[in-house]
Amino acid sequence: MTAPPPPAIAPAPPAIPVTWADPQRAAAFEAWLAGIAEAQRLQPGTVRLASADASFRRYFRVDAAGGAGTRIVMDAPPDKENSEPFVQVARLMAEAGVKAPQVLEWDRANGFLLLDDLGRQTMLDVIDPARPDASRPLYDKAIDALVRWQLASRPGVLPPYGRALLERELALFPEWYVGRHRGIAVEGKLKERLERSFALIVESNLASPSVYVHRDFMPRNLMVDAAPEGALGVLDFQDAVHGPITYDIASLMRDAFLSWDEEFVLDITVRYWQAARKAGLPVDEDFGAFYQAVEWMGLQRHLKVAGIFARLTLRDGKPRYLADTPRFIGYIRATASRYNELTPLLRAIDEIEGTSPLVGFAYGRV
Repeated sequence: MTAPPPPAIAPAPPAIPVTWADPQRAAAFEAWLAGIAEAQRLQPGTVRLASADASFRRYFRVDAAGGAGTRIVMDAPPDKENSEPFVQVARLMAEAGVKAPQVLEWDRANGFLLLDDLGRQTMLDVIDPARPDASRPLYDKAIDALVRWQLASRPGVLPPYGRALLERELALFPEWYVGRHRGIAVEGKLKERLERSFALIVESNLASPSVYVHRDFMPRNLMVDAAPEGALGVLDFQDAVHGPITYDIASLMRDAFLSWDEEFVLDITVRYWQAARKAGLPVDEDFGAFYQAVEWMGLQRHLKVAGIFARLTLRDGKPRYLADTPRFIGYIRATASRYNELTPLLRAIDEIEGTSPLVGFAYGRV
């Protein structure tokens, strides 16, 4: 079989100048950048916006002198974002042999970081949803990065992803998605159904062995190297924890912005499971049991993300995220329809969404 061609390099988008709401922060940034420009061979006049994310962080791109490529600046206001976890996890990833941004400079007081640049093209950018076979090599690279990350796991290094955090995440769904977004009072039968289902989900997830968990391991956060043999770069890892081994593979295959047919989801999950077993990671020897645990872990993530996306819209003024919640509701209904124990959750979702109970089952694209 002929290997797929390497992904085309996307042309650089038009430069967007950096603007500041706070003149004092702008002055602090300019002074910091000027102070490190010579040592890091930067050209301060080339700073432009690279991207922003769902948090209060922004990312700028700046040229290095002498044609030495570009660097990334993270703007993370310390009163809103704690950069310590980012620096810590970047180091852990490097030690694990995972390609991640190297922290070149850090102004701890002001929340400015200079990073090396892993490029502009994400795995999501180059995936063709209509051609899963062509995407398989990229997913193999993602599996390789994930296994390396998990193999480096040590307890007591990252925050525990235990009962308290699991329950706090699930609480986002009734508060923000159901109550505030849908305007439905979470009481009576609806409250009882959600609480009973959440308790089952938490117990299932606590039963999985613990490893390092990225918590947002998906194509949008994986950077494609221009060289076909190059490893994927990993971004957005500052919320990493020590928790269920099922979480990151669930994130990878049940994406916020992309849905695959079940055949492909199963194929890649089997590939991960085989690679994890070969590496000695603590996955269940029975793939069926492992896959069920992945699905239940996925429920945790889907319910959490639906709540977070509603909160981003209603509290933070970022409505574009809420447009993707139907995908997550579809994931939740599809998984809940598989297991009799989750019938109360399926009924609750039908009530919240005003939908009819599922008859039969199809995983397909949402």
